[in-house]
Amino acid sequence: MQKIRGAGLGVANFCEGPPIWLTCFDRAWLVFNEFKGKVVFDVYSFGIMIKGCCEVGDLIKGFQLLAMLGDMGLSPNVVIYTTLIDGCCKNGDVFLAKKLFCKMEGLGLVPNQHTYSVLINGFFKQGLQKEGFQLYENMKRVGIVPNIYAYNCVISEYCNDGNVDSAFKVFDEMREKGVAYGVVTYNILIGGLCRVKKLKEAAKLVDQLNSVGLSPNIITYNTLINGFCDVGKMDNAVRFFNQLKSNGLSPSLVTYNTMIAGYSKIGNLAAALKLVKQMEDRGVAPSKVTYTTLLDAYVRLNYMEKAFEMHSLMEKSGLVSDVCTYSVLIHGLCMKGNMKEASKLFKSLGELQLEPNSVIYNTMIHGYCKEGSSYRALRLLKEMVENGMVPNVASFCSTIGLLCKDGKFKEAELLLQQMINSKHEPSVSLYNMIYKVKSEASNAELESNIITNS
Repeated sequence: MQKIRGAGLGVANFCEGPPIWLTCFDRAWLVFNEFKGKVVFDVYSFGIMIKGCCEVGDLIKGFQLLAMLGDMGLSPNVVIYTTLIDGCCKNGDVFLAKKLFCKMEGLGLVPNQHTYSVLINGFFKQGLQKEGFQLYENMKRVGIVPNIYAYNCVISEYCNDGNVDSAFKVFDEMREKGVAYGVVTYNILIGGLCRVKKLKEAAKLVDQLNSVGLSPNIITYNTLINGFCDVGKMDNAVRFFNQLKSNGLSPSLVTYNTMIAGYSKIGNLAAALKLVKQMEDRGVAPSKVTYTTLLDAYVRLNYMEKAFEMHSLMEKSGLVSDVCTYSVLIHGLCMKGNMKEASKLFKSLGELQLEPNSVIYNTMIHGYCKEGSSYRALRLLKEMVENGMVPNVASFCSTIGLLCKDGKFKEAELLLQQMINSKHEPSVSLYNMIYKVKSEASNAELESNIITNS
């Protein structure tokens, strides 16, 4: 048999033969199976195929190849195990990844920087923070210096948790170890500072980039601009918006949407619309997010006619409204007390094959309660639960309050119990409200009996 090394039959070669409707991986898999009885593949060849399996998310084939490798008397190397561990993590099966990690250690294979990095990231992605940090410490304990990927994972996790002090400690450690870092690390730290509203420090970090020979990229500016927009500091947001342009960068759709959302949040619709004109002039087409943000701004200002005009403009541009878009419009109609139109829009979701989310249900329930329609509010609340959603505290309280007002204390008691079962904690005043209505009903019944019997 001829021995073939993976470099001689790469995936690129596999893409030339079999039918064109197959993906490159499918073709590679067909050719691999066609040749496996005729030639002897080496570990490198298996490594290429296993990587392909993991990239397309077909772990079953990946493990089949691992077993085949053993049957042929070949020993999988660290690269193959690391590839499978990464594949498992990306597939959300971090525990299988951990088993593979332990197995390779049992075989005498030493995990490298990349092996540790992908598993640490896998733990963090699944919310297993403790396991991720433990593996990071184990990595250092066995003498392996974390690479940039591992450091960025740990720094990002601390930032996401709001623990920027620990993130900067890791950053300092990283610099002491001489690990080369780039703008990605700075962007993570800037994002962390913005998350905890330390915007001055975030802005200083952007300035610091130039002093270490790095240039802020569009993500740097988008992160910082979003931080300032989030707290309504539009002057600062504009300063960095202009700075990114003077540095030779072009604002992206994300940049414009962030700025438009910032202006909309503080009620400056004129500035928001001016930006929409500017983005269109620059060849950046407004997205569904752009239109929905403007819709929300009109709704907040109680300009419902303008909101529906904007919605019509959005659909004329070829964009399809989603649940979020309709949620904004329904919210506006409910707040204005126009439950007839809100109900029409709510019912139209089914015709459009859109499922109302919990926000829409809670908004409609609140609207019906404001209108004084306990029947409709209760019906929607039940429908919401039947669809696997949990009403929020406001929906329960408003509906219970309205039922009590209507003297329907039995329905109110049942709903109170449902509220408790949904892990919501009723207030003392809610208990008192039901007790008062129940007592009044009991007293009224007693008085009626006395009059009847007298």
